[in-house]
Amino acid sequence: MIALLAGQFGDLDLADEAVQDGLVKATQAWPERGIPDNPAAWLLTVARNAAIDRLRRTESAYRRTMAAAPELVAPIEEDEEGTVLIRDDGHVGDEHLRLMLLCCHPALDRDAQVALTLRLVGGLTTAEIASAFLIPDATLGQRIVRAKRKIRDARIPLSIPAQLDERIDALLGVLYLIFNEGYLSHETEAVVRIDLADQAVRLTSLAHDLLPGNAEVEGLLALELFHRARFATRADEAGDLVLLEDQDRTQWDLGLIETANTVLSSALVRMRPGPYQLQAIIAGQHANARTAAETDWTAIERAYRQLAQMTDSPVVALNHAVAVAMADGPNAGLALLDSLDGLERYHLFHATRGELLLRAGRPADARAALERARALTSNPAEQRHLDRRIAK
Repeated sequence: MIALLAGQFGDLDLADEAVQDGLVKATQAWPERGIPDNPAAWLLTVARNAAIDRLRRTESAYRRTMAAAPELVAPIEEDEEGTVLIRDDGHVGDEHLRLMLLCCHPALDRDAQVALTLRLVGGLTTAEIASAFLIPDATLGQRIVRAKRKIRDARIPLSIPAQLDERIDALLGVLYLIFNEGYLSHETEAVVRIDLADQAVRLTSLAHDLLPGNAEVEGLLALELFHRARFATRADEAGDLVLLEDQDRTQWDLGLIETANTVLSSALVRMRPGPYQLQAIIAGQHANARTAAETDWTAIERAYRQLAQMTDSPVVALNHAVAVAMADGPNAGLALLDSLDGLERYHLFHATRGELLLRAGRPADARAALERARALTSNPAEQRHLDRRIAK
């Protein structure tokens, strides 16, 4: 709906606000009158009317101010070509993907591109996006507001580029974060959010169709499919988290794993390595190991080392430390963990450290680290898992 209204009215912020108006009216009307036969059409009609009402109010206020104090009002200028805020060239068929590309305009910085697209297209809440960015909710909310204001005030013509790969890095970052929130939900009782994960897979598949031959798009698609193949075993019947080494591998989706292997092979033969391909290699090592004991941790450590050199990410460095611990022992992993900065408020840092301390025979220190992790996580399944580890 946001994509459709943004294209119709040429105003991304107006479209977002109008859709929110429609949703609010639905929560007021539907409990009393019942859900309409076509809820989407009802919402779109109400949202379109809300957008028109907002435009009328803005125009009316402008005329009144012009009549009373014209010196206070800047004139409304149209450029010679009549450029609108958003121009839809019509060659991308999926509204979600089109809106993603529109939000990934180079005039916005990378963080704003990703946050805005997650908010408008991915349907994530501010809290979910902030959790993905490892920043406070208020900071993320301000980032989204500033991005929308820049689009409006600068009248940025968010047109679809002739070369889609101009915005592919930001687009892949968006898809990656959406999938991550589906892989491990931060704001719901469930361990996974299949709706978000499947949306990310669908949109990545569309990007793959639109950008054939792009190795990093293939890498991200393979990565998502490897992880998606394990969703049925990531939680038990009680909804509690099941660690990778304890998952029932006979329940993994071998069809998805095989598809991921094919997509990743296609990417690797292009000889253009990138972060998503390396992550897919790591995920593939796990997915193709029929038992936990068969996992090639030396190959995983090697891939993480190369990934850390590419990304300079503290989270990647954390995962590299885990791989080192699995390949060379817990003390080797702890030595790397203790050298990391910037993860003090990241619960998985403390959870990982607690597990390695336990394996190193330091239960008191392990308990303290796990308790710190427990205090930092908001996912109920993770909290229950940490409670069990602390009790042990």
